[in-house]
Amino acid sequence: MKSIIGKFIDGGPAFTVLIFACLIIVLILFTAGLLKKESRPKLMELIKHIGWFAVAWGFMGRTFGLIHAFDAVSAHGELTPSLLAEGLKMALVDPLMGIFVFVIARLCIIVMVAIQKR
Repeated sequence: MKSIIGKFIDGGPAFTVLIFACLIIVLILFTAGLLKKESRPKLMELIKHIGWFAVAWGFMGRTFGLIHAFDAVSAHGELTPSLLAEGLKMALVDPLMGIFVFVIARLCIIVMVAIQKR
């Protein structure tokens, strides 16, 4: 568990916390959609938008991570693996989390559509 939280922080708290909040919101909206039939279409649309936002925010975090990595290289004048590691972690963790939230959001929409068609 400590390893997962460490990776979570490696992505940059400004990005990972918001992406995690998107995941929580998607799950809350999914639960509300299961309980309230009449508002299901609006909730599915909202879940769709939040999923796309998580992906976009994750890729924005990747861009900031790469900028941070290249800034560190230019400040030190030489390229070492440890110098790039912090920026590259942010560049990889944020899009991964964003895509994960997107997939969960899409699965929630699939389930809601399947229930609605029954």
